[in-house]
Amino acid sequence: MVTGDGFPHLVLSSPRASGRALHVYLDGDGTPEAGGYPTADPTPRDPLVLDLMALDGLPAVYVGRPCYHGLATAACTPALWTSARYSESVVASMAAAVRRVVDARGVTQVTWIGYSGGGVLAVLLATRVPQTVGVVTIAANLDIDAWSDHHGTPRLSASLNPARQPAPAPSVHQRHYAGGRDTTVPASITRQGAPPGAHLIVIADYDHRCCWITLWPTILGALESPPPPHPPTP
Repeated sequence: MVTGDGFPHLVLSSPRASGRALHVYLDGDGTPEAGGYPTADPTPRDPLVLDLMALDGLPAVYVGRPCYHGLATAACTPALWTSARYSESVVASMAAAVRRVVDARGVTQVTWIGYSGGGVLAVLLATRVPQTVGVVTIAANLDIDAWSDHHGTPRLSASLNPARQPAPAPSVHQRHYAGGRDTTVPASITRQGAPPGAHLIVIADYDHRCCWITLWPTILGALESPPPPHPPTP
């Protein structure tokens, strides 16, 4: 556990040797609501992100959100995993927790890896940790207003929308992957919210869950090479 800015965070480390580069994995929203009401515990039940991290050969950490993973405090209210799931208080606390990890390890290069709503947080956090060199997202709802409108649900009024926030520096390489069959986060939502200079890769036969673990070694391998000079046409 690592303390952020007002909240404790679950931090799980891979068994890889320490080094100057660090991959920071961020999970999806889990189960914020059920039957139209906030859940008591939004923690993700699907281990996909942990399975992806297990395939990573570089030092990596999984960082949980405020109030997730049984770490509820008096400050935890349902808004923090519903309308305010990407709010300033959530982002600020996660940034503080990661900065503590980075400082303790002497890390000089951070790459954020976010799945679904974790991809939203990855883009928002990239501007808050100076050591950031890259952002990779999978099936991420990068324009949260367009995503809510698409599903006919209320907008996340207390959250930060990456599509309306300052983009990471041009020196930060960005790759955003989307599934052509994804109905949870259609590729058009990822495309619409991707920051300027980002590279969008649409995998035609993939959906929100399938089959990212199969492609993961290839995605990790792509991190070893610089992105092409211009965003490719999906």
